[in-house]
Amino acid sequence: MILIADSGSTKTDWAVLDEKGTEMARIRTQGMNPFHLSSEEMKGIIYEELIPFLPSGHPTAISFFGTGCTPDQIPLMRKLLVETMACDNVVVGSDLLGAARALCGDREGIACILGTGANSCLYDGHEIVANIPPLGYILGDEGSGAVLGKMFLNAIFKGFLSEEIKQLYLQESSQSYADIIRKVYREPLANRYLATTAKFIAAHEADYPELRTLVKDNFQGFIHRNIDKYNRKDLPLNFVGSIAYFFQSELREVSEECGYSLGHVVRSPLDR
Repeated sequence: MILIADSGSTKTDWAVLDEKGTEMARIRTQGMNPFHLSSEEMKGIIYEELIPFLPSGHPTAISFFGTGCTPDQIPLMRKLLVETMACDNVVVGSDLLGAARALCGDREGIACILGTGANSCLYDGHEIVANIPPLGYILGDEGSGAVLGKMFLNAIFKGFLSEEIKQLYLQESSQSYADIIRKVYREPLANRYLATTAKFIAAHEADYPELRTLVKDNFQGFIHRNIDKYNRKDLPLNFVGSIAYFFQSELREVSEECGYSLGHVVRSPLDR
């Protein structure tokens, strides 16, 4: 039995494979970010949410790719997995490395994550060789759902989008201006809240072309401030993440307008 995990702060998806590499099951547990959870909390998740649902026996290999798996946290995560899963063959890497291996395999390429947050890298077929720092949704994260939400809310309240769109959004989301300000500035996880606006934009962009323009502007910012820095227009752009997946049409247009070709686009790295 082989386990491959794609872990974020909210959830971890585990693919369970047999020794031939055929997927037998997929299990979802809580997210396991070592910056947010202690070792004991993460052990509890494995013992309570993963192990009871696995086939009998111990895994022979584990590959765990996760948010928060920085070089200084990798030894902690590896030790935790070895102890809880009784398996010595454990590889731990960042979520970006997992995305790169899923998208590019053993070939050179540019791999990107566009979900609630954003990230990108130049990958040589084995490891990440260059990474423009994403800087998070306050200082960066161009292209992400969180930044799309910032752009959208700014536009509806400052009058760059029509009053009709503004009222439709407030009605469908059952929110007021005060509610939005409170959620962004007084409640936790503002980035996740901002990213929820993407559902409204996706549902209504066919009726309001200016929403589609907003999505394209967000992607253009991502490419110009991140991808262009790699200076590799000979390589296709590959993406994982819900924002890339659900706005593929705009992503393809912007990539080609900026001189790139679009490669693989998948919602989850486990899909590849």
